[in-house]
Amino acid sequence: MVDLTLLAVFIPTFFVVSITPGMCMTLAMTLGMTVGVKTTLYMMWGELLGVAIVAVSAVIGVSAIMLQYPTLFTVLKLLGASYLAWIAIQMWRSKGKLAIQEQQDAVTHSRMGLFNQGLITALANPKGWAFMISLLPPFINPDYALPTQLVLLVMIILCSEFICMMLYATGGKTIGRVLTQKSNVKRLNQISGSLMMLVALWLLLGS
Repeated sequence: MVDLTLLAVFIPTFFVVSITPGMCMTLAMTLGMTVGVKTTLYMMWGELLGVAIVAVSAVIGVSAIMLQYPTLFTVLKLLGASYLAWIAIQMWRSKGKLAIQEQQDAVTHSRMGLFNQGLITALANPKGWAFMISLLPPFINPDYALPTQLVLLVMIILCSEFICMMLYATGGKTIGRVLTQKSNVKRLNQISGSLMMLVALWLLLGS
């Protein structure tokens, strides 16, 4: 059994997080433009594995807190909501600062090299860890079995990440031209920030 209401809110929430320009999406777009979508898939598999590791680690850590320190779990939810609100404000104030920039490092085009690049990018992304730790706790219902919720949440996360990476990789130059324009990035940040603020308010009111 799972909480369908929480899942219904989680799906669009994480999609907004995934579609926002970041390290992994920038990498997918860059590789899609340079080596093609088919080859970029090897990077995506590595990135998805890394995201799954981060998500599972976050949920297991949260579950331990839930079992032993229920009050601390509530505090963690409040902190997560506050973090999302802070991110939303920063996105509104960014004025296009999240514009995608060209990759500075040389890209390895071997299959294993691309896989490792995606894996390391996901594991080493501090924002990814921050989002997982802040986003996942509010969507875990302690009244239902954790394994079932964990499987569903991770599946939703991976599907969302894969769809967004494919959009960036297949969009290639078109997305690059759109997202490297300051006005467009500012508009995207404002939309994403507004949605994140709504989720933060929902979490605060539900805590």
